[in-house]
Amino acid sequence: MVSESALASLRRSLPPSFAISTSKRIFSDVAGDIIIDVDGQPFVLHKFPLVSQSGRIRKILSEVKDSEISKLELPNFPGGSHTFELAVKFCYGTNFEITPTNVAHIRCAAEYLEMTEDYSEENLIPRTETYLTEIVMQSLEKSVEVLHSCEVLLPETEEVKIPCRCIDAIAVNASKEQLVSGLSRLDCNSDSGKLNLGCQEWWIEDLSVIRIDLYQRVIVAMRKTGVRPDSIVSSLTHYAQSWLKGPGKQKVWDPARLKSGTGLAMENDQRLILETLVGLLPTEKSATIPMSFLFGMLRMAIMLDSSTACRLELERRIGFHLEMVTLDDLLIPSLQAGDSLFDIDTVHRILVNFFQRIEEEESEESQFGYESEGFGSPSHGSVLKVGKLIDGFLAEIAPDPYLKLQKFMAIIELLPDYAHVVDDGLYRAVDIYLKAHPGLTEAECRRLCKLVDCQKLTPDASNHAAQNDRLPVHMALQVLYLEQLRIKNALAGNFSENLFSQRISSGVPSATMSPRDNYASLRRENRELRLEISRMRMRLNDLEKEQANMKRGMDKRSANARTFLGSISKGFGRMTIFGPATRSGRKGKRAGQGQDGKSGRRRRQSVS
Repeated sequence: MVSESALASLRRSLPPSFAISTSKRIFSDVAGDIIIDVDGQPFVLHKFPLVSQSGRIRKILSEVKDSEISKLELPNFPGGSHTFELAVKFCYGTNFEITPTNVAHIRCAAEYLEMTEDYSEENLIPRTETYLTEIVMQSLEKSVEVLHSCEVLLPETEEVKIPCRCIDAIAVNASKEQLVSGLSRLDCNSDSGKLNLGCQEWWIEDLSVIRIDLYQRVIVAMRKTGVRPDSIVSSLTHYAQSWLKGPGKQKVWDPARLKSGTGLAMENDQRLILETLVGLLPTEKSATIPMSFLFGMLRMAIMLDSSTACRLELERRIGFHLEMVTLDDLLIPSLQAGDSLFDIDTVHRILVNFFQRIEEEESEESQFGYESEGFGSPSHGSVLKVGKLIDGFLAEIAPDPYLKLQKFMAIIELLPDYAHVVDDGLYRAVDIYLKAHPGLTEAECRRLCKLVDCQKLTPDASNHAAQNDRLPVHMALQVLYLEQLRIKNALAGNFSENLFSQRISSGVPSATMSPRDNYASLRRENRELRLEISRMRMRLNDLEKEQANMKRGMDKRSANARTFLGSISKGFGRMTIFGPATRSGRKGKRAGQGQDGKSGRRRRQSVS
């Protein structure tokens, strides 16, 4: 038994605590008979209320030979001294509130102390289990709060399966919430008959507080319960915005922090979060992932030097929807010293992924014997958009003095012939590159200029190319020759007939070719014919504009001539009004009639 003087000195040395005040209040005539140390915090308590509720303390005291034990240590107590104080309150019969914030800690403490119904009815374990089942698991918000509180006690809470139950409850409640909110906000468009379910669930923001390992388990469970992919994408986007910070915000690359190890740890955490989020992206085709989000993740992956698989996955997803990308998205800064200002290799791989998607779509169409007719087919329209986008990208990177010719040409060579209706944008990018790199040899200039199809240049671009001193001489001569040939054919009117006859004659499949090769050849010729028709339409529009300008000029000159002749005739009329002009006038009239008659006969002969 601890002496009264020892207990009095201990009370004076300790700050006021619940255990001491409770023992005074409940057992005012009975002094404390045991000191329990929890994480260095001593509690002066009584054996009887503890033994009546806790199986662990009962076993410890029963196994000790010395029945007069006065001090007991509980190492690694879950939740620390504060949670132990709540468990002691329960043993002493003092009321306290169980909340989503402390229920996981109390449940682990009760498990540690073995406070089951074998020692007392309605003990602490069944009390906390009732609260978890009837209160926490029925609410998505409370489940998230309990799961968040489990982060500091993951080994202990996993033993009592609190995280698993909370994750399942979150997934089920999110699915129910999605159904209820969707029905309540269901909006039917009477014109199109489409259902609008565009709503952002409120739980998306709540999930962003959970640690990445638990968050990953929540998203996987949500997929199994049927939560919409768009909602999952929204949650991933919000989580990335909450946890992934750029170098300017958290100073990941601060030298002082790197020396201390804090910056490196932060960088590793950021990399883990990013790679986990990329792995959680939905695979369903119906899921719409914002391009800005994918490019933001890609830039972050490059800065954090994430795994190759993570970067390739982001590039693949971007490449499959490259027609939706803007020029600013493609301008990814390069972090390698001595290299070009922009990451050309990443854009090159994205472009390769895009054309792989186009080839897969075309192979599926050919497999089912389907050919998208018309110049505006979906796949060809996407290729044209990407061709225009890459032209702008090339023009932006062309002034870079560190950009190597091989990388610049590699991007151009990826574009097929049918990616451009006209090559004005490509010609502009090549001209900018030649201007920014005057040190290119003649052979390099010829190699680069061969990538521009002179037949696809508009009259304005052809005029510029003919006078461009930076181009090789043979290209300027070719532009002049083709321009003269176009004008001659357009005036002769047989340009289209010769073109179609040549295309059709060259597109006749050979008898020695396989049916698949014949089909591919016909598709290629069909695509080329559509491109030629589009270019001819543009030429025709240019000719019509020139004809309209010429007609307006001729009309203006004829109007001026009529005004001048009218003024002369009035002068002659005033001069001969009183003389023999009447006779001459009649003679002129008869002569005019004769000429009219003659002209009339000529017209009749020409008509017949």
